[in-house]
Amino acid sequence: MALALLLLLIVAGLVVFAVTVLGIHAVLLGRMPGPRLAGWIRRPRLWGVGVLLMVCSARFGGATALVIGLGLVTLGHVAKPAARPQLPR
Repeated sequence: MALALLLLLIVAGLVVFAVTVLGIHAVLLGRMPGPRLAGWIRRPRLWGVGVLLMVCSARFGGATALVIGLGLVTLGHVAKPAARPQLPR
């Protein structure tokens, strides 16, 4: 029983670490690695900020930050990218 719990904690820690790295990558570079993630997530920076907020709220125990982060992650998936303005020629 204790070994299964330890294994579960290790796997959960690795998942949190991987999502945190993806969030930092999305915030800093403004894109997602790989074609599959880039197709799923329309606004990477918004998604990354939401993920980082959720990880921080889980670490420090804030339910409000968790809900706000979840909303930002959802908006990162749903919101269409902003149109880039065309420069006059």
